Formats: sequence, structure tokens, C-alpha cells
Amino acid sequence: MLKVFQHHIPLSAVAEWLADGLFCFLAVILAAQGLQATHMDSVVAVVPTSQVVIPAVGFAALMSLLFSVFGMYRSSAVSVGVPALIGRAFLAVLVGSAIAYFALDAEGFGGRAWALVFQAMLFMLLGLVVVRLVFRFVRRAVVGAPKVLIVGVGAEAISVAADLAVPGRAQRRLMGYYPAGNEETVPADARVFPRHMSLAEVVRTHAIDEVIVAVREQRGGGVPMDELLACRLQGTPVLDLAGFYERTKGQVPTESLKASWLVYGHGFVQGPVRTAAKRAFDVVCSSLLLALASPLMLLTAVLIKLDSHGPVIYRQERVGLRGRPFMCLKFRSMCTDAEKDGVARWASKNDARVTRVGAFIRKCRIDELPQLISVLKGEMSLVGPRPERPSFVAQLREQIPFYDIRHSVKPGVTGWAQVRYSYGASIEDARRKHEYDLYYVKNNSLFLDLLVLIETVSVVLFREGAQ
Repeated sequence: MLKVFQHHIPLSAVAEWLADGLFCFLAVILAAQGLQATHMDSVVAVVPTSQVVIPAVGFAALMSLLFSVFGMYRSSAVSVGVPALIGRAFLAVLVGSAIAYFALDAEGFGGRAWALVFQAMLFMLLGLVVVRLVFRFVRRAVVGAPKVLIVGVGAEAISVAADLAVPGRAQRRLMGYYPAGNEETVPADARVFPRHMSLAEVVRTHAIDEVIVAVREQRGGGVPMDELLACRLQGTPVLDLAGFYERTKGQVPTESLKASWLVYGHGFVQGPVRTAAKRAFDVVCSSLLLALASPLMLLTAVLIKLDSHGPVIYRQERVGLRGRPFMCLKFRSMCTDAEKDGVARWASKNDARVTRVGAFIRKCRIDELPQLISVLKGEMSLVGPRPERPSFVAQLREQIPFYDIRHSVKPGVTGWAQVRYSYGASIEDARRKHEYDLYYVKNNSLFLDLLVLIETVSVVLFREGAQ
């Protein structure tokens, strides 16, 4: 894992991103050389020169951004199948090639622009396939999945083992369990190392890459702390439940969370520099987005008015920073009597209260655009936990530990939970989303905000994520 401003990124994703960028750069160079070799046209006298190298660098940067926006490096929790991934890659190449063609044409390449871009696109598609085949071979045949030992034999250990088995970048090879005094036991066919073997001995013998302590209550002498220290001293990482989920899943589990971990752990940086930088980022980006989206917002307002009776903008009280209420603005997507009895209800998939236009703007997230006004006013941020209604907050506060932590930052138009968790409309879904919100609050940075905004585009384009 690569740690960037407290956020962990899989090294495989970073390596793929860099390799794709390099292949995109080389694709332009190879295309230029190919044109010279076949005498179809003369792009430059000598290859490479600044006439080709500079466009190649710009093209590589453009394609790297498009690949990220189209969700090609997303985590296993929201990853897509191979056919969908191929489709996204091809779509990104088409969009990037069109932009490159118009840019080269504007730079005076003339008829050479089309030939150069076409050949570069072919080389680039080949490169994408080669990169993924090579990385897949390296992961499976050369490096292999990291070997993990779980300390504990209870329900938490079984849950961690299930998460380790999920295909994706966080997948691990479970070597077995080391008992820690739990009365519960793992399945009968599981490999449990005997207690007479020291933990350090098990780690050395089986070349363990990582130790995960899957024990909720570590007091009472059940967890061999001295042996865990020995593992750390010999270079083997040791993670508790909270650390494991934070590092590999981008969430903070509430079941095993303790106030001491929040108090003494890293993160939760809300200093004046971070606050000022985030506010400046919000003002600039929301102003730009409002200017770009104004024609779409005007068209949406007209369609809502033609489709159903009622106001265009729906105002609803939500809980914001430090628990203060504010009026959240959205394009109205439901009929005006959606809650005529005055009882707040969770929105759900295929909700009968949603209008025809409302169904479309909800799927495309167009209904959220008026919240950019709240961002300019300082009531919201572009990125943060989604604001909830006061009645729901009162209910969730009673059932979800540390729920009020999410109110230590401004609510967001989009958020880490929205790009990491699928649609949900229940207490359990709210709990799972809160685990991602805790991760964001703990590790928030401008880098993480940019990452969320990039992944939000993928969520909108391909209708992933949640409401």
C-alpha cells in the first residue's frame, strides 16, 4: 500500500496507472515512427523531437485522467467485470483520441493529425491489454497474494477471513488462525496453529507477510502482546481490526471501534490551513460547475414544471456542521404529497413517489446540482458526508456508535461513502455508510477530495454507487 496524505492506495493500482500513462506516451511516439517508416506522411524529421514529445506528454496526461474518471482503477468493493472494464477502456480511448485530434489539428498538424491519432489509438489499446496481462501474471505467478495470519478464532476472525477472500486488490492468502483465548471456533476444516508454537515462529516458518488481530476485546491476556511485538520487530506488519479495514477497505468498522483509538490515533486534521484550502477549493470548483451546468439546470427546471405540479426546487432541513440545521436544496424529484402525513421516510429504489422526470434526474444525479449554491454559501462542501434529516439523525445517533463524528466536517454534495457503497435505504445501510464517512473524516485531505470527485464522475456516468 502507498500512503498519500493518510490515504492508502494499492501499489498495483498506482503501477497500472503509471504503466498506462507510459504506454500512452509511447503510443504517440510509435505512431509517428510508423508513419515515417511507411512513408504515409512526414510528421517530423527526427523522432522524437519536441514537436511529437510535447503532444505525447499531454496525451498521456489526458488519458491517465480519463482512465481514472472512467473508473478503471477503482477498488474491489466497486470494481466491474472484465467486459465492462473493456468497454470503459474503449470509451476512454475514443474520447481521448477525439480530444487529441482536435488539439493537434488546432496546432497545425493538418491531415497528419488523423493518421497520427488513429495509429496511436491502436498502439494504446494494445498497450492496455499488455499491461493488464503482465500485471495479472506478476500477481499470480511471481508475487502471489500476500500471506496473512489471523490472530483469533471467533466471529471477527471469520468475518475478516471472508473479506480477505473477496477477489480484488485487497485479496490475501489466508495461511491459518492463531488462537487468542476465544471460546468460539472457526470452521472445522480451518487451519489453526497450536498455542505451544510461538507466534513469531509461525510467522517465520510460513513466511507470513501480515498479521491481523481479529479480537474485539484484547484485554485479559488472551492476545499474546509480547509475541506480536516480536513479529513487529522482525519486520512483519501487525494490524488490529480497525487498522485492517481502514488500510485495505477504506472504512472504519464501528463494531470494534473504541474511543481511545479515535483519540490517540492519527488523522482528524481540521486545522486553519486545511479549512482555508478546502473553502477556497469549494468556492472555485462550485462556481465553475455552476457556470458550466447552468444550461442543464435551466432545462431541468422547465421539464420539472411541465411534468408535475409543484415547485422546481425542493427545500428540506438537514443537519450540517456541528449539528446545526440548514436548508438543503435539490431539484424536486418526487410528487408534492410524498410525505403528506408528515412522517419522514427513507428513499428507496423504484420509489413510487418519484416522478418521471425525477427518476431520470436522480439516476444522473442532476437533482443534486442546486446544492452547489449551498456550497457557495458555506453551508456545504463539495466533498463530505451526505447530510441527513434531523429525525433520521436522532434515530441513527441512538443505534450507530460515534455517529456525531460525521458532523465535525461540513456535509458534502458527494462523499467517500457515495463512491464506495452501493444504494441503501435502511439502518444497516446507514451504518455501513457511516463507516466510510468515519474514514473520510479521519483521513480527509485535498488529495482525497480530488479522488472522490474523480470517482464521482464514474458513479454518474455508469450509474454506480448510492443516492
